[in-house]
Amino acid sequence: MNTLFLALAYLKFHRLRSLILVLVAAMILSVPLVSQVLLDGARTSLTDRAEATPLVLGNRGSQLDLVMNALYFSDDRAEPVTMAASEEIWDAALAIPIPLNTAFETNGARIVGTTLDYFDFRDLVVADGRQLAVLGEAVLGAAVAERLGLGPGDTVVSAPQNLFDLDGVYPLELAIVGVLAPNGTPDDEAVFVDIATTWVISGIGHGHDGVVAADADTDVVVANAAIVEFNRITPENIDSFHFHGDPESYPVSGILVVPDDDRAGTILRGRYLDAANPFQIIVPQEVVGELVDRIFRIKSLLDAVTLIVGVAALAAVGLAVFLSYRLRAREMQTAFKLGARPGMILRLLASETIILLACAGLIAFGIVMAVQSSGDTIVAWLLAT
Repeated sequence: MNTLFLALAYLKFHRLRSLILVLVAAMILSVPLVSQVLLDGARTSLTDRAEATPLVLGNRGSQLDLVMNALYFSDDRAEPVTMAASEEIWDAALAIPIPLNTAFETNGARIVGTTLDYFDFRDLVVADGRQLAVLGEAVLGAAVAERLGLGPGDTVVSAPQNLFDLDGVYPLELAIVGVLAPNGTPDDEAVFVDIATTWVISGIGHGHDGVVAADADTDVVVANAAIVEFNRITPENIDSFHFHGDPESYPVSGILVVPDDDRAGTILRGRYLDAANPFQIIVPQEVVGELVDRIFRIKSLLDAVTLIVGVAALAAVGLAVFLSYRLRAREMQTAFKLGARPGMILRLLASETIILLACAGLIAFGIVMAVQSSGDTIVAWLLAT
């Protein structure tokens, strides 16, 4: 007890140096554990969502880009297809197509235009407010709602995915009507709208808010100063919104395909094997499985690097402690002259080291637990960026 009392008193007196040593040791201990937690969480999140998605249809090209965008709403997008591809699936009467349009963002969150079938397919439940009903409404994922502090009755404004995607794109004010219950997937980080709403943002559909007739007796229409910087879809002007062109030509980023059974899925896959077909149907589980295998091949290298860096860092901490003890040589001599035995001095130094490592271990444990408790959210955010 006397040894512990003296060790605590010394560490308290040199609190700044002790704090630095504790934090450095805590980081050395926590980094490999945190990386392991995140990698395991990423593997689980990737594989679970891929296994729950039977098929994805898109343009021929990068299968990985198509899967990552359709399942995890990543920034990397494959070439968009059109609604004609969705109609082909409907006409085959073998599966339910769920189109997705992920071309736009708002406040750092992906706007996902889709149909109500998506909510049933992903088992998404509205925890606050109600489901989408009309054009211009939005339902927020749980993480987005919490981060922005928004809920039913609030609004968000859309933005193009990048500064070079401005042709025909007009910011649209979206009325938030609901917030989804959290489920630890990329859906928590998304803003869901009806797919037709994304076509309004892209300029395919529009209304006449802020545009008036120059003369009540003529058909001449002119713009006036009442035009606002972004579109608003309100009960007063929603009937004026309409779309131009063939609906089958409207763009979608990808299409989730839910076959009626395994046989129907096999038949559909066979119809898109021809390389001359501009569309492809892929199995997300196979694509993500290859990605996970590559990640965990790299992980072994990362583990080796982490081990080397960790050993070097521990050596640096040990050197700092050793130099600290050497600087205390006169202090140890004084203690010896006062009657302290060599064993007592060794126990004092050992107690200080054990206290430092114990504190570092507790902090590292807290960091790992914090990351593990919010690991799903962190992984979902990382996958979406």
